Amino acid sequence: MDHATLATLRDRHPAWRLLTSPHAPLMASFLHRVFVAPNVRVMSEADLAEALADELFVLREQLGPAAYPKGALDYLNDWAASDKGWLRKFYKAGTDEAQFDLTPAAEKAVAWLLSLTERTFVGTESRLLTLFALLEQIDAGTEADPVKRLADLRNKREELDSEIARVLAGDLPLLDDTAVRDRFQQFQQLARELLADFREVEHNFRLLDRKVREKIALWEGAKGALLDEIMGERDAIGDSDQGRSFRAFWEFLMSSRRQEELSERLDHVLELPAVAALKPEPRMRRVHHDWLEAGEHTQRTVAQLSQQLRRFLDDRVFLENRRILELLHGIESKALALREAAPAGSVSHVDAMGVDVELPLERPLFTPGVKPRLAALSLVAGEDDFDTARLFDQIVVDKSRLRSAVHRALNRQPQITLRELLDAEPLHQGLAELVAYLELAHGAGGGDASDALGGVRALVDEAVIDSIRWRASNAAGEAVTREARLPRVIFAR
Repeated sequence: MDHATLATLRDRHPAWRLLTSPHAPLMASFLHRVFVAPNVRVMSEADLAEALADELFVLREQLGPAAYPKGALDYLNDWAASDKGWLRKFYKAGTDEAQFDLTPAAEKAVAWLLSLTERTFVGTESRLLTLFALLEQIDAGTEADPVKRLADLRNKREELDSEIARVLAGDLPLLDDTAVRDRFQQFQQLARELLADFREVEHNFRLLDRKVREKIALWEGAKGALLDEIMGERDAIGDSDQGRSFRAFWEFLMSSRRQEELSERLDHVLELPAVAALKPEPRMRRVHHDWLEAGEHTQRTVAQLSQQLRRFLDDRVFLENRRILELLHGIESKALALREAAPAGSVSHVDAMGVDVELPLERPLFTPGVKPRLAALSLVAGEDDFDTARLFDQIVVDKSRLRSAVHRALNRQPQITLRELLDAEPLHQGLAELVAYLELAHGAGGGDASDALGGVRALVDEAVIDSIRWRASNAAGEAVTREARLPRVIFAR
């Protein structure tokens, strides 16, 4: 709502231009009477010009002969010009008579002028209830916890049971006249807005159809690439929020049970005294049929898009077949000309014309390898004496114990270095245990998956060098302190 945007809308938007036009009262009243009120989608040029001529005749009788001096057809063509955009002028397939339809921008301007009229009764309760119902549907439809959904459903069941009990006891809560008028006015407004939304959805599909026609007319590339692009745009509109909402509405309304239910409820509501006092429009009794008619226009626009694609494919196939026939005819003509007057000398030649023949018997046969002969030697036991106890003096590091130590440390804090871990739990098996810790860190960091720490990541910071010390025994059995310097290893959850 900044100044620059509003200035641009004032100069370019058709609805704003209609409101600022000196002929706005004529256009708004005529378009509302002819298109909006009876829900007419398309009207022929002759019928629309006749209706406008009658309107102009009545106005000239009231305002004088100088009022609106141009003819009816001139006004219609002026309103349908590209710089106005209040009517859409087009030709149906198979006819040469122009057709007119109201544009969504003009319908928005007419609807805004309708909202300016003073209303004797403005209902707010029905709107508040509608808002609460919408919020309840959103909340219930997005609740993923089955316990909460079951609790909500049980509460609704208890409310229904209590209401059934009151009705059985003779307590029938009825809406008063004010509440009935409030809700019916809200129904009328939503019904009109829904018809206007259909015209805008149809306009969006029509823009897509026009864009497809322009691409087909200017396309010079491959046929498959064009189809991929066109079908992608159509899928984008069909899968958009607007397209999915329209498809869900259409499937709901096409149910015969829903149509019968709507008809019965409308007949019952319109017969109520409070509603009859409002003098609703006669077409409100068949408003669901108007919805169906408006939806059919939208579906017809989509069908025209599919027909355009099929026509494009047929034209492309015909042109390609025609090109192939022209090439074949040219080859035949040149062959017949060469038959009567053969050219002198060689017409064409192929380098290295010949066949390399390789017979199967020329291939060498398989030659088995020479098997080595092993001498039959007897093994003689040696006389060297050595300590066999060292073969059994091997260190086995329990990696599961090391994993448990890492997990216990990470339960207390989100990350810990290897040096801090060893300060809390010193090495018992010296260098072998330290190497086992490094092997586990390598697996957790993306190495061997079998040694991974299960949900624990290991990082190496080569910029920092840690010093790790442990107690050990030398060859003489004396206690000594050993030290290893290595890059910092960090375990983290």
